[in-house]
Amino acid sequence: MSQPTAPSTSTLPTLPSLVPLVADDLAGAATQLATQGCAVLPEVFSLSEVEQLLRTISAAEATSSNFRRTQDLFAIRNLLSEIPNLQALLFTPKLRQLLATLFPTTPHLTKAIYFDKPAQSNWLVAWHQDLMISVNERLSAPEFGPWTDKKGDISVQPPRAISEGICTIRLHLDDCDATNGALKVVPGSHQHGAIPATELPAYTADAVSCAVPAGGVMLMKPLTLHASNRSTSLRPRRVIHLEFSSLDLPYGLQWRERLALA
Repeated sequence: MSQPTAPSTSTLPTLPSLVPLVADDLAGAATQLATQGCAVLPEVFSLSEVEQLLRTISAAEATSSNFRRTQDLFAIRNLLSEIPNLQALLFTPKLRQLLATLFPTTPHLTKAIYFDKPAQSNWLVAWHQDLMISVNERLSAPEFGPWTDKKGDISVQPPRAISEGICTIRLHLDDCDATNGALKVVPGSHQHGAIPATELPAYTADAVSCAVPAGGVMLMKPLTLHASNRSTSLRPRRVIHLEFSSLDLPYGLQWRERLALA
């Protein structure tokens, strides 16, 4: 994928001062998300709600190609199409209240993935931004690109304004800290657009680890630099990754997993 021209290190913008990433309320979480590009909000789901989500996922028949299992990772892509019963369990009044705080108008879901990072997994994720979105088909769309097509799963890098309108909500189904793969983030990095790989070291020195309790959520902007280490504990890290936007795509493009919130 082509990279933007790297700016001189001496002209890199100064990252905003770090504030605590754990928010006390919905409004505080929304403010931190806007300024820092990430926030942690505990107790969005009760432990009984978490257990019900896990039971529903465990009962699903893993016959589709969207179920992907390796030694170091189990993932379910297009999660709510594969397990529709999760919709009623996920879109609780508290989650809807959070979405109403984050978006000026009712958003729609654009992506849903389940990640299971087993105990002592050797899987790690290097520093990156989530630059690509999933769409139904490849069309002529100025300012969109590059494109990828992985066995019919079509993704494209959209203009910056569309990426900035997306909010990721990562629901943690287990207590998560640095020992079992908690995300590391660079607060404020979402404010600088697509960051060239050559400039990453100038940003990642300011990284912090985001511990999240079971039932809590991590809010993140797609352009926030993030990574995760290998797990070194015997505890799993199971996460439901949800992406939302209130924007419709131009040029006839459609979000591949678009789901309206009734």
